[in-house]
Amino acid sequence: MGADRAPARDLTVLAVPFYFGAMAVEYVWLRRRAERQGPSAGQYERRDTVASLAMGTASLVAPFVVPQLLRPFRLGHGRPGRMVVGLTLGAAAVTTVADQVVRRSSPPRPEPTSVVPPADPVPARTDLTRSPPGPTPARRVASVGGVATVALGGLALAATWAERTAPQRLWGRRRLPDLGRGPMVVALAIVGWDFIYYWNHRFMHESRHLWAIHVVHHSSERYNLSTALRQPVADTLGTSVPYGLLCLAGISPELVATARGVNLLYQFWIHTETIGRIGPPEEVLNSPSHHRVHHGSNSQYLDRNHGSILIVWDRLFGTFEREDRPVVYGLTKDIKTFNPGTIATHEFVAMVRDVADSDGWVERLSHVLRGPGWGARRKALDPADPPPAEAA
Repeated sequence: MGADRAPARDLTVLAVPFYFGAMAVEYVWLRRRAERQGPSAGQYERRDTVASLAMGTASLVAPFVVPQLLRPFRLGHGRPGRMVVGLTLGAAAVTTVADQVVRRSSPPRPEPTSVVPPADPVPARTDLTRSPPGPTPARRVASVGGVATVALGGLALAATWAERTAPQRLWGRRRLPDLGRGPMVVALAIVGWDFIYYWNHRFMHESRHLWAIHVVHHSSERYNLSTALRQPVADTLGTSVPYGLLCLAGISPELVATARGVNLLYQFWIHTETIGRIGPPEEVLNSPSHHRVHHGSNSQYLDRNHGSILIVWDRLFGTFEREDRPVVYGLTKDIKTFNPGTIATHEFVAMVRDVADSDGWVERLSHVLRGPGWGARRKALDPADPPPAEAA
């Protein structure tokens, strides 16, 4: 890399005054609209806005803190890396043995079925109020060992992946010449980042360990410009498609950083209800209307419109949906809290519980790697579980 190159400025930090100015204008406009038309989900709510700003601030600090915390988990870095490998393999071995003990001492668990049998009358029993038997020692070992294996292995994989796919590292391994900084190269960097972003964003909705990171951004039941600032703080824990791949094509790390900034700046203005349709440009570009769909918990809107600047990726790969009915914002099961700590960790906590309750490695890894709704659907179809209260 040339010594005369200045470090790239973070456009998202430079834009902070603009963020607050735009939010102030939106706040006034929404208040006046509410006086005429009544309240809406776009209006600012103090606790919700404070939570969003807290998460946004934490997301700026996290990139300086989290990688340092993950350093000991990197593989191939002397004694710490070897210790992590040893602990992970040891926990996996102990868990596997405990699983076998549990299987041999327990009756086979019925396989989930899509056909729910009719409820039988409750038999006359005198022990219906007794608590179910507690977990056996083997079950407890399997629960703790399964969580330890998944957590240690996941941290090691995330730390190692982040280090080995960093833009600077891939830039040093490129086989193509430096493409320079001309307008066409800048445009190529922005489009390339946008394409990779589409897939990473889509994977965040389709794999639970990535959803646990991204769910922060969808946790608000409001939708205004402050929602754009409600960003994840644990991005480094994910294993995403590396944006550093652009460096292998001759795009410098500085331009990769610029493309990131342009991408995030574009996303800010589409988090609003104050702008309706924008006409023909919506056939190519993402818009507030398209992104409102993405934040909807309506069944027809789930996991749609993953693009950032360009909506053409969704059209090409079958994830596009138009806004044709009112959007209900938030999660399919809202967490009903404004606590930033809970917002940032609630899905990780739920995932750990599910891994701890799993019967074997297939189920454990499915709770981590498969879609966020896989576990809930499995429980709903599992005849070993009691029927839901409304069906009982």
